[in-house]
Amino acid sequence: MRGMQITSDHPSLLKIVDDLATHGWSQQTIFLPEALTLVLAAECRKRSDEGGLSPASVGRGSSQQVREAVRGDRIQWLEPGESEACDQYLGLMDSLRQALNQGLFLGLEDFESHFAFYPPGAFYRKHVDRFRDDDRRIVSSVLYLNPAWHPEHGGELRMYLKDGVEHDVQPVGGSLVVFLSSDIPHEVLPAHRDRLSLTGWYRRRGEGVF
Repeated sequence: MRGMQITSDHPSLLKIVDDLATHGWSQQTIFLPEALTLVLAAECRKRSDEGGLSPASVGRGSSQQVREAVRGDRIQWLEPGESEACDQYLGLMDSLRQALNQGLFLGLEDFESHFAFYPPGAFYRKHVDRFRDDDRRIVSSVLYLNPAWHPEHGGELRMYLKDGVEHDVQPVGGSLVVFLSSDIPHEVLPAHRDRLSLTGWYRRRGEGVF
């Protein structure tokens, strides 16, 4: 995919929209150009080396806490204007937001995202992405930043689909997984090398805490 300024009717985006409508999830093996993938991976490592990534927590609000028995990744949230590469990524994901709204009428208003760095052995237990007291997260996305990743490295995203089906996604650099946040339980399996990604959520206007 050349350039990050793409229209919401780009074939790659329409394929994701169709997959979500039909299956509730979509996997794109080659979504991000290799050059941008490598720059984003370097950005993630730089932030990690500088101490910018913090242990990820579970829960939200007053119940938020770090629980390494549940998840072991370190994260840092993105803000616009931090780097050209991150802005290109955010621009591309906003194009996908527009495509999802046009194709599925989801009313997605914004996108939040963070770098996720899993050191060897780290994992994230089975969970769903929508909080019990916050219904804003509608669509989840994971963009992988790992060059030369092989099956023996582990680190799969395991999705628990309908009818007891389990689907494993290799975290290969440049690939993207998108799924409905409340519908698909998933987990991150331990890897044998550093595992880097950009994880994000498309959100609609909240309907309050319930």
